[in-house]
Amino acid sequence: MAIPRLATVCLLRPEEVPPSHPDFQVVSVFNPGVAEVEGRVVLLVRVAETPREHQAGFVGLPRYVPGNPTPQVDWLPESEVEPIDPRVVRLRATGAIRLTFVSHLRLVWLDNTGMRVESVAPAPTFLPETDWETYGVEDPRITPLDGRLYFTYVAVSPHGACTALASTEDFQHFTRHGIIFPPENKDVLLFPERIRGEYAALHRPNPNTHFHPPEMWIAYSPNLIEWGRHRPLYGGNREWENDRVGGSTVPVRLPEGWLEIYHANRKARGEVGVGTYTASAMLLDAEAPERVLKVSREPILVPSEPFEREGFVPNVIFPTGLILRDDEVLVYYGAADTCTGVAQLRLSDLLATLE
Repeated sequence: MAIPRLATVCLLRPEEVPPSHPDFQVVSVFNPGVAEVEGRVVLLVRVAETPREHQAGFVGLPRYVPGNPTPQVDWLPESEVEPIDPRVVRLRATGAIRLTFVSHLRLVWLDNTGMRVESVAPAPTFLPETDWETYGVEDPRITPLDGRLYFTYVAVSPHGACTALASTEDFQHFTRHGIIFPPENKDVLLFPERIRGEYAALHRPNPNTHFHPPEMWIAYSPNLIEWGRHRPLYGGNREWENDRVGGSTVPVRLPEGWLEIYHANRKARGEVGVGTYTASAMLLDAEAPERVLKVSREPILVPSEPFEREGFVPNVIFPTGLILRDDEVLVYYGAADTCTGVAQLRLSDLLATLE
């Protein structure tokens, strides 16, 4: 049972965002990085696109070629491809995975309430450029640090899904800092201040040998590039966390400690599809965030609105950003891997779930 929402808004739908090229169509606008700039909320939204063209008997799989801003399409005979879910297929000849879409990042400005869109960039803001981004750039998380806005993002290519780092001061000019967590690693969140003189990050390794379902880890760095002192943080032990858990929003410091909103996935044995994604919360020690103080006794957000339950991947709430204003919490999330939503909660209600 989730906590009460003061309001829920579907901020952005695929049809409201123009494609990067006329030959492509937008299928998803979701999983935004979130920052507050001079009282306004800015989103760096992941935009997923597929080819408009359909060829009988073939499957079109897009990819980027470094140096070319327009995605290319590989047309493969249907007999050579095994569908897995709406997002991925397997190549029968090699067993390799290919995405059915490519992703770039797009800038979206909200008004000062943080719950209404003011403008959407007409063209991509951050495009794939490197050999490790040929299948796209995904799921940014934005952290203000040292006078800049740093954001981690998932870089996807034939080498796998890894996490890279970039930074900006104005969302017009970007510096790429390269890969900071190699494949397979996602859900990397930078803490917004140094801990004991070091930078800290949450991350989620996804091992091929599943001795344990994917879980949250923590790591430290002297310079944001070289990471070490890795250790498991939280593995999940509730019914709604049986398939995986991962960090979702950049941690926020409260008097009680670091507040982290994380996502959890429930999938029954033999269940078709990806299962159900919900959001929950935890409190980490302020000076030693590798120590979990409290965890929600139940999810704080579960898919309930139609746009959360129906879409490209049904029954998904995947938070990627949080804005805290006194007792008001705005949680931004990807809904059904299709839309961007925001839920308004009371901080006091959220904290009351922790035990």
